[in-house]
Amino acid sequence: MTRNRYTRRDALKLGGAAVAVPYLIPSHVWGAPGPNEIVNVAVIGLGGRARGIMNELKKSPIPQMRVVAVCDCFKPLCDAFVKAVGEGQSWKTYEDFREMYDKEKLDGVMIETTTHARAWVAVHAMQAGKDVYIEKPMALTISEGRYMVEAARKYGRVTQVGTQQRSMPINNWASDLVKNGAIGKIKTVLAPNFVGPQKWQGGPTEPLPEGGKEGWWDTWTNQAEFRPYNRQLQRGWARWWAYDGGGLCFGVTGWGTHSYDQINRALGTDDTGPVEVCLVEPVAVRGTGKYIQGPTVGEVGAEDTGKAYHHMARHVVGERARVTMKFAGGTELRFDLNGDRGPGLGAIFVGEKGKIEINRNKIASNPKGLVESPDNPGPITRPETTYHVQNWIECIKSREKCNADIEIGQRATTLCYLVNLAREVGRVGLTLQWDPEEEQFTNCPEANRSTYQVRPRRKGFELPPLA
Repeated sequence: MTRNRYTRRDALKLGGAAVAVPYLIPSHVWGAPGPNEIVNVAVIGLGGRARGIMNELKKSPIPQMRVVAVCDCFKPLCDAFVKAVGEGQSWKTYEDFREMYDKEKLDGVMIETTTHARAWVAVHAMQAGKDVYIEKPMALTISEGRYMVEAARKYGRVTQVGTQQRSMPINNWASDLVKNGAIGKIKTVLAPNFVGPQKWQGGPTEPLPEGGKEGWWDTWTNQAEFRPYNRQLQRGWARWWAYDGGGLCFGVTGWGTHSYDQINRALGTDDTGPVEVCLVEPVAVRGTGKYIQGPTVGEVGAEDTGKAYHHMARHVVGERARVTMKFAGGTELRFDLNGDRGPGLGAIFVGEKGKIEINRNKIASNPKGLVESPDNPGPITRPETTYHVQNWIECIKSREKCNADIEIGQRATTLCYLVNLAREVGRVGLTLQWDPEEEQFTNCPEANRSTYQVRPRRKGFELPPLA
């Protein structure tokens, strides 16, 4: 697939051959909210991540944003969500986002669904004239993500992908140090080596939980192969290849999207990608370390026995293997850091004149004085996601691109899937030539058929054609 054009065959793969296309109303019909108007928002997908965001916004409200409705295909989640975080609110609840679009006057939607449903929900939202905040990873495959970018551009939508570090002043300040040459030309970037997703090996068929309308499990399954209900699928979906590219403790696409997006921000590669990808060792079940926080400021790469980052992910074991990539300018990107050494949600940038480590809301350098400038904005003072959501709301009004515009999200997500793809193809030592413009390999047809490039979609859940 090219970045700017789809063949009929490509469109049929992703969008199906449907004739009836919903929401084909020109984007100019909707005007942006005025400077003093409230932005009306709905939340789609009401699991733990949606609760977390709402709790952060309760602690640090955004005055020009109002949540008016919430939606999940499983009604008990709607009820539990309102009970948990909706005290004092008059949110309307829906089980079908299309019904919600018909009944509510919405400026934007926050898509907090499972990964495998995000593209389907997002493209429908864009066609309905809604600006979108899309949780990461924004797509299940590279081609699916590109389709979302094309939809956003066609319908003129304001998009924000949920990589919050893009809106943290301290992270952006440190990224600019790297990008503007504070440590000279970047020779190497050291990044975490996360575990990949697991294949579902089957489990007992369990009765559907009570409270859902008929067909909700079919809707939840979305594009993936339909399987009988099992609680591990619904509750632990981020672990399984059919629904996500992560694995235990969020893995490659869960934590990796943050870490690898930080790399793009600092290298200035927001609209491109590497040109070489190489699997360094065979894929095997390996421990990843403790995922504890990075080293003390000024001691880049040192051991630290502090608290676990987000109090999660100690001694994770899963399939992983080191991968290296190279950008056109010669910078080598090495995915080989364990979780108990260095940044868990960032990277170490090694330049000609020193090192800078960027983690979430935390930076370090060698020499130490590099990050001790008086213009260092320091750690954030509000909940981390509020900065990002506020940027989205401001851009809905201004119609400018967000800090983590969908193209930026596509490039970060692609780095994650290139890691997974190299492991799936399994050619140790073979340099795969990647064309970041075409988003295709030039020397390995097998890699272009990878399930991280494109997958068949189940009938009824094709992406809607971009008419």
